[in-house]
Amino acid sequence: MSRTTRAAGAEPLGPTGADIAYQNRILPGVSRTFALTIPQMPAPLAHEVCNGYLLCRIADTIEDEPALPLAAKQRFLGRLSHVVDGDESSAAFAADLHPRLSNRTLTAERELVANTARIVRVTRGLRRPQRKAIERCVRVMSGGMAEFQRQASVRGLDDVPHLNRYCYHVAGVVGETITELLCAHSRDIARHKGTLLALSASFGQALQMTNILKDLWDDHRRGVCWLPRDVFRVAGYDLRGLASGRTGPRFAEGLFVLLGIARHHVGNAMRYILLVPSQQAGVRRFLLWTLGMSVLTLRRIHAHPQFRGAEDVKISRRSVRATCVVTSLLARSDRALGLLCRAFVRRLPADQKSGFQVVVR
Repeated sequence: MSRTTRAAGAEPLGPTGADIAYQNRILPGVSRTFALTIPQMPAPLAHEVCNGYLLCRIADTIEDEPALPLAAKQRFLGRLSHVVDGDESSAAFAADLHPRLSNRTLTAERELVANTARIVRVTRGLRRPQRKAIERCVRVMSGGMAEFQRQASVRGLDDVPHLNRYCYHVAGVVGETITELLCAHSRDIARHKGTLLALSASFGQALQMTNILKDLWDDHRRGVCWLPRDVFRVAGYDLRGLASGRTGPRFAEGLFVLLGIARHHVGNAMRYILLVPSQQAGVRRFLLWTLGMSVLTLRRIHAHPQFRGAEDVKISRRSVRATCVVTSLLARSDRALGLLCRAFVRRLPADQKSGFQVVVR
C-alpha cells in the first residue's frame, strides 16, 4: 500500500491531463524567467523541474505574505511539507491558506495556492527518485523558512555565515534538487554527480544573492532585511540607516563586498554548467540563461548602487534576448563559455574575502 493511500485525507494517485496543462499554464504567471528557461530542457525533465519550482513558489508565497503573522507562516510552511509528503490533504491546506492571502500577493500566486491540489497530484505521478528529491527540497526549504521567519527583522542578518545558511535553505537546496533530477535524467550527467552536488548549493546562492540585493528595498518596506550586518559594519555603515533611505559611499562599499561574494558563487555556477556534457544543450541553455540573467542584474546593481527599488535595476528585454541568443550559440563550446563568463563578471568587484568566509556546501 502506498504512502499516499495510507495518509489521512489521501491525495489521488496521479495527475489528470488538466492538472499537467494547468502546471504549464500557471508558470508564466508566477515567473517570467523560469517560464522562459525551464522549457529549454527535454521532457520529462522540464516537467519535473517545473513541478518542483511551483511547490517552492507556494513556500515563497507563504514567506512573503505580509498579512500572515509569524505563527501562521510557520504553521502553513509546516503543513506544506506534510502536503507534499502525502501526509495531509492539499485541498484542506489550500482552503485554509488561500483566503488569508492579501492583494499584496500576486494574483497568479494566489491562484497557484488555490490550486495546490493540482500541483501535488502532478508530484504524486512522478517517478519515485524524482518525487523523493522534490519532497526533500520542500521539507528543507519550509523548515528553513520557518526558522528564519523567527529571526527576520529590518536589522538584517548577523553575518555572512548567517547569510550563507539562509541562502542554502531557500536556494541552495533547490540547486541540490535540480542536480538530483539532472542525474536521474542522464547517465552522462550522473558521472559527475559528486562534484555537481558540491557546487549546486553555490549555484543556488549566486541566484539568491542576486534576489536579495535586487529586492533589498522592497523587502525592507515589508519589514525584513537579509543583508549581513558584519559586512556593512566593517564598511562603516549601520543598516538601521535603511529606514530613512540614507545610503552613500559606505553603503556602496558594503554592497560591493556582497557583489564580490556573489561573483565567487557565479564562478562556481559556471564550473557546474561546464560539467554538464555539451550534448545536453537544452540543459545547458536552462542553466546558462538563468545564470546569465542573474549576472546582468548584478552588473546593473554595481553600476547603480544608489538604486531605490527592483525596477531601477531591472534588465531590459533586449538584454535578455541577447543573452539567450549568445549563450545558445556557444552552449556546446566549453572554451567559449568560459571566456564569455569571464567577460560578463569582469566589471563586478572581486571577492575581497576581507575575513568573510564563503562557504560552499
